[in-house]
Amino acid sequence: MDDNNAKKIGYMVVGAAWLAVFCLFGYRATFSVLLGPMAKDMGWTVAQTSLGYSLMMTIYAVTAFFSGMIIDRWGTRPAYFLGAIFGALGFYLTSLTHNYFQYLAVYAIFAGIGTGMLWVSSTVSVRKWYVGKAYATMWGLAFMGAPVAQAVLSLGVKSILLTLDWRQAMQGLSIVILIALIIAALIAKKNPEAYNLQPFGLMPASASTPAKAEYSWTVKEAFGRYAIWGTILAFLTSMVAEFLIWTQVVMYWTKDVKLSLGTATNLYIAIGIAGIFTMPLMGMVADKIVAGIGNEPRGRKIMLVFAPAAGVLACILLLLSKVSLTFGIFSCIIFAIYWAIEPGGCAGYAGSIYGRKSLGKIWGLATLIVMGIGPAVGSFMGGYLYDISGSYNNSIIFALVAYALSATIAFTLPLAAKPKTIADQKDTSTIPG
Repeated sequence: MDDNNAKKIGYMVVGAAWLAVFCLFGYRATFSVLLGPMAKDMGWTVAQTSLGYSLMMTIYAVTAFFSGMIIDRWGTRPAYFLGAIFGALGFYLTSLTHNYFQYLAVYAIFAGIGTGMLWVSSTVSVRKWYVGKAYATMWGLAFMGAPVAQAVLSLGVKSILLTLDWRQAMQGLSIVILIALIIAALIAKKNPEAYNLQPFGLMPASASTPAKAEYSWTVKEAFGRYAIWGTILAFLTSMVAEFLIWTQVVMYWTKDVKLSLGTATNLYIAIGIAGIFTMPLMGMVADKIVAGIGNEPRGRKIMLVFAPAAGVLACILLLLSKVSLTFGIFSCIIFAIYWAIEPGGCAGYAGSIYGRKSLGKIWGLATLIVMGIGPAVGSFMGGYLYDISGSYNNSIIFALVAYALSATIAFTLPLAAKPKTIADQKDTSTIPG
């Protein structure tokens, strides 16, 4: 296959991942806008309504583990098809519910399975096609689907809520999800080896560092190394903070800062608009750091320290938005910078340590742990701390501390992980150096 055709296939992989990310983050972005109207209409507290999202993310996490195994074996197409069916049903069937336990069951199961098919499949498919100095740039392009969803779908839901209710908004979203993910499944491709291709962005081999065949890690072996547990802890603490902010920030601006729902939603959309630019920009920055250092794990680690540090700054600015809305606008930009780095950066770091062969199942299990805990804890704690105090101040401080912890853990990440082969059985260290 010539280079042009190979590149076209690679771009199709990125395009399919873009659509998957668009749908996945569409769920998250619209929940923050729908949260208030749903709670008011059904007579639930913020914490009760947020629990539905928390349970959905738990099912999402379990499903993500199995999606990783599907990707390693059959590629992303089956995952995207399942995501289309269950994702569309998640919105549509939830719009038909009329009591609390119906809502919890339907939203958690259908939306959880649908979205669970999207994260690992999108991140790993891009990582299998793009590595080294090309990964973050191409993932940045794919991840642009997230801020576009936040801007477009949040604005669309806001417009619907002005004349209709949250049920009609969900029914419209179900159609969007179905169409987008069917297209993603149709253009999705298998792994590069199926086309006798190598991934783009490989670092050139030299006499001192010859190219090596990738080691095929077992899940047990990979999880016997600190590298993956450090990644999980750094990712988990960031996810606790991130999901607290994403699910509660509109409520914070309306309840604490006393903005109208329209103005608060516009600010929320501003994060998405900023993300459209920060996603590819920060991807290029990350890849330039990797190329300049000449060591991908080290470059990815630097970015994983920087991203949650930016989250800390964004939380401080968010608290200051009570003083001036200008601080709130700057917080949106900083949150977009964090967002552009952390999720894909963690997958990139894990891929740089463990290679591509086994990344699906390794990252699938890591996602199960992170997403099974982080989003549920973050979104619930945001609502719970508000319910017991009547203010979102403590919620944002909670997120700030979680971001700081993530940056600290990322600083401890190792630059390699050695399998226990016969040659290095004597070296049992899990943290090189």
